[in-house]
Amino acid sequence: MNMAQTNAQNGSIRYLNPPTVEVRKKKYCRFKKAGIKYVDYKDPEFLKKFLNEQGKILPRRITGTSLKFQRKVAQAIKRARSLALLPYVTDLLK
Repeated sequence: MNMAQTNAQNGSIRYLNPPTVEVRKKKYCRFKKAGIKYVDYKDPEFLKKFLNEQGKILPRRITGTSLKFQRKVAQAIKRARSLALLPYVTDLLK
């Protein structure tokens, strides 16, 4: 008997790599969940959560923010940049 037949008889099937099953968490808008109505441009630590390492604004599909609040976040980041609270460009922000 070869190896495939003995494995089939034992009821165990072995794979080279285990099959990957991706379980994605549902994205949610953190502003709606927390009941936040106003995005403060004077809070750079909070706004850094919406920037990547280069200082670019993260898109909605990554953050899960709703369209309404994504616009408010983008406007707040732009205002914080103009007041030099956040950098326009950087090498390593986080």
